[in-house]
Amino acid sequence: MRYRTIGNTGIQVSPYCLGAMMFGAWGNPDHEEGVRIIHRALAAGINFVDTADVYSRGESEEIVAKALKGRRDSVVLATKVHGQMGDNPHDPNQQGNSRRWIIHEVEQSLRRLGTDYIDLYQVHRPDPDTDISETLSALSDLVHSGKVRAIGSSTFPAEQIVEAQWAAERGGFQSFRCEQPPYSLFARGIESAVLPTCERYGMGVIAWSPLGGGWLTGRYRKDRDVDMTTGRAARLPARFDPGIPQNRAKMDVIEQLEEVAAACGTSLTHLAIAFVITHPAVTSAIIGPRTMEQLEDLLDGVDVELDDATLDRLDQVVPPGANMNPADAGWEPPAISQPWRRRRPPKLRSAGT
Repeated sequence: MRYRTIGNTGIQVSPYCLGAMMFGAWGNPDHEEGVRIIHRALAAGINFVDTADVYSRGESEEIVAKALKGRRDSVVLATKVHGQMGDNPHDPNQQGNSRRWIIHEVEQSLRRLGTDYIDLYQVHRPDPDTDISETLSALSDLVHSGKVRAIGSSTFPAEQIVEAQWAAERGGFQSFRCEQPPYSLFARGIESAVLPTCERYGMGVIAWSPLGGGWLTGRYRKDRDVDMTTGRAARLPARFDPGIPQNRAKMDVIEQLEEVAAACGTSLTHLAIAFVITHPAVTSAIIGPRTMEQLEDLLDGVDVELDDATLDRLDQVVPPGANMNPADAGWEPPAISQPWRRRRPPKLRSAGT
């Protein structure tokens, strides 16, 4: 592994980050196999593990804790906060980016992870109901207390990344040191603004879903039925339903990408991840194996490098700066997803103002 620095933090991490989303009920419920997968990744030189409180409702963090027992100080450990985690799914205060929730939930993550500090604590998604200064103030207190070493954002649009940087400077708060966006050959939207913005502010980039949720393994093809009742397809049908035109278009593109991979003497999977970590703004790509076999295949591609001719060909197949399916962006602004935010209250409408 040729290690890279997360932004300007001085923290050195491997170009592959082991994502733990598939450990637990969302993927592989076998805790012992999850531990073995993590140990194999560490033995291969991966020193960066990323999880989140919401992954299998804390179960992923617990599996990571078992695997890192006795090895904690040699691993850069990242987790996230934002999603609904309380006992009452209808309680609006048991989620989000408020000081109240962050201070509560970091303690739960520390307990589940079996550690007294988190190397990288990330805000999992934007929260339109919480001022960013409120969020940064709470996170700064965690850094000052020693419970968190560095803070970051995940799936923030460029304008909110800039707003957070300005708020940190104005308020004297800790700033986000990295961003974790979706990035793959099928989701290149961040190339237009998010990646240049991160470079401008010296932020690291930890790319999630470099395989497009499995699309770029060749798993989804025209001649195969897609099981929409289980796994990620069941949780995120907009990204996997072959009845959606953008998803059908992916199946055509996969055939072209496989031709590019064959010309390079590599697999589609290895081509896809090499593409992501080739971008100069990217620090690490998150790999999320569910089984040991998947991990071994991913490790085989760690030395794959793409030349300019191959990158030019990929630009022709999948144009830069766009997502093939808008659902792959990972977050939709509330101004779009919530119609009421675009409509005046009835009284104002009737008054003609």
